[in-house]
Parts: sequence; C-alpha cells; structure tokens
Amino acid sequence: MEHVRKKFPIFKPGSHLIYFDSAATSQKPGSVIDRMSYFLQEEYGTVHRAVYDLAMQATSHYDGIRQKVREFLDVSEDGEIIFTRGTTDGINLVASSFGKAFLNEGDEILISETEHHSNIIPWQMIAHERKAKLKVIPVNDQGEILLDAYEKMLGPKTKIVAIAHISNATGVIHPIKEIIQLAHKKGAKVLVDAAQSVSHHAVSMRNLDVDFFVFSGHKIYGPTGIGILYGKKALLDQMPPYQGGGDMVHQVTFEHSTYQPLPLKFEAGTPNIVEVMGLGAAIDFIQEVGLDKIEAHEKILTEYAFKKMQKIEGIRWISKSKEKSSILTFTIKDAHSLDIGTLLDVKGIAVRTGHLCAQPALKRFGVTSAIRVSFAVYNTLEEVDLFVKALEEVILMLKNETGP
Repeated sequence: MEHVRKKFPIFKPGSHLIYFDSAATSQKPGSVIDRMSYFLQEEYGTVHRAVYDLAMQATSHYDGIRQKVREFLDVSEDGEIIFTRGTTDGINLVASSFGKAFLNEGDEILISETEHHSNIIPWQMIAHERKAKLKVIPVNDQGEILLDAYEKMLGPKTKIVAIAHISNATGVIHPIKEIIQLAHKKGAKVLVDAAQSVSHHAVSMRNLDVDFFVFSGHKIYGPTGIGILYGKKALLDQMPPYQGGGDMVHQVTFEHSTYQPLPLKFEAGTPNIVEVMGLGAAIDFIQEVGLDKIEAHEKILTEYAFKKMQKIEGIRWISKSKEKSSILTFTIKDAHSLDIGTLLDVKGIAVRTGHLCAQPALKRFGVTSAIRVSFAVYNTLEEVDLFVKALEEVILMLKNETGP
C-alpha cells in the first residue's frame, strides 16, 4: 500500500507522524482536498435554488453524488439517501422523527452495552419524551453480543433496535444481519451505526434489509460536517421532518406548510455543498483502491500489532474477540492511559486515550480510561514496529518514575 500512502499529503517525505487514530477521524487523500478546493475556486454555487448556470452545474454535481452514495451502499432509490452532518446527526434525526411517528408510552428501544454515546443519548432523550423504555443488550467479556439474551429481550413492545456495526470501544464486529433478522421477526425496526465499518467493509442495504443505516464522511477519508442516513422509503415517508427551513418545503403560508418529497423533506437549509463534493471524492478513492484490498491490508496490520503487543508486560486487552476490525483497545497495569498517550505524542505517535466516548462500555470492562490504536489504509508494518518500541520505552519511563 506504499503507493496509496503517497496519496495523503500529511505523510509527505520527511514526516515522522505515526497516525493510529483513524477510528476517531481519518486523514484525507489529496484527491479529496483538491476536489473541495477546485469546487470552491471554480464551480461554487448554491444548489436547488437558482436557474443561472453556476447553480445548475453545482446542483448537477451535488445530485450526482447522492447517486454515487446510493450505488456505494447498494440502495434502490436516491430518495432513500439523506445528507446529514454526520453519524450523530443521523441518529438524532431517526430517534426524534421515528420516535414521534412510532413510539408510544411503554414501547421499548434496544441498544447494546458497548454503544458510542451518540447511539445512547438520542435514544434516552426520545424515550423520556415519549415515555418509552430504553433496554440494554448485554455483551460477554469479549464485547460480543449475547444473541440468546438479545432474542429473549425482543417482544411486541420492541419498536427499534439501535446498534453499532463495529464497536468503537472494542472493535468487535457485531453479526448485524442476524440481529436484523431476529428484530424483524418480532416486527421491530433496526438502525445500524456504521461509523466504524463503511471504510473497512463492503455493505449492501438490500442484502442486510436494514431499516436505517448511518455513517460519517470524515471517517471514510472525507471531510467533517457531512454524513449519510439511509432509510427505507416506506418508513421515511411516515416520519415527520426533523427540522424546518428552506429547501424542505413545497408551499408555505403563515397558517400551514407542506413539505417536499424525499430526500429533501429531511434536508432543511442550505446544505454542506463543499463537503458533499469531498464525500464524493472520498468514495471514489475507496473504490479506486478497493474495499477488499483495504480490509486485507488492515487485517494484516491488526494481527501483526496484536501479536507484537502481546509480549508487552502489564497489557490488558479490552477485547480479544476473533470477530474484530482494525481497532485494538487496551490498558497498561499501573500506568494511566493519558500519561501514555501524552508521552507517545512526544515521539510523534497519535493514539486515542480516555473514555472513547463510550463510558458505559468501558465500565462494562471495569475501567474508566483506555488506549485505542486504530489502523487505516495508509498505515504500515514499519509504523507498528516503531509504535511497539516507543510504547515499551514509555512504559519503562513511567515505571521508573513511579517505582521505589
């Protein structure tokens, strides 16, 4: 993947950065940066609002990227692809709008024990508003969903199951197809948080038969401020708009307003046009490299890193599940994660430390803070070697400082 790494300006010759925090946000290839810059300099105009040539061309590019996302996700209709500000925005949209349309007092929402805060709090809020119940699906000591327990929790009151495809805290890949099938047997809908999966694994909405699917552009080599919500048309048609404003309306009077059909019904206000252009370029980049090659490369990195890190004294893995993505989360005995992260940064190595925006998940494993290493297409085996060496040096330094 050396030729792919060269496509990322931040890793220019002479750079000593080792970036192991792609689960938080990925670095950007030059093609994404260039596409956004070119649009701003040469093509910038508003969309869906004017008949002059610049606006018409911008609209054509913008609508074309919706089609590109549809093909990327294997979706049947453009109207089922909603542009959002990111995964969090998409989950909030569904929680609020689906909740108002379908949740009643006593109904149940199911989430797992290892969800990101963004897939917990919106459901807490709508559950409180609608007097519904939020129930938590347990996981085993490796962070894997206990499917038998999950199946028993599903019942006539279960209206929606919201679950991450891949946990950002453990890296565990959940069996979402089976989770979806079990939910559908009981008449429940399913939202999948795919923030950690779409840049690593190919997905098909038709194959999964999922009801809602959300992800962020900035985790798939695109910009921040843009995300995607896929939703089944039959459900989206029944859900009220999440926000009001320009572009989502058909007719407006002071007494009453009518709304545009999908997808515009859920896209109030001037959209993030430049970011959409960047998202389109990011999808082009992924397809050019090939998700199969990306997944294979990251698997080699993850297995290699795990094997080398196993030898580190005092390491404790949050999960050693066989069903894992390119995320390794761990703690070091008698060393605080923030100290390790700070000292690694001095050596030019970026890792995630802290509660990982998943406090209940870490609590499940008896910790309040952890260290997370996550890989992407631009990382190398040499970087892993340098990281392991640096981590051992940092641990020794902290041990000497706190020793007798």
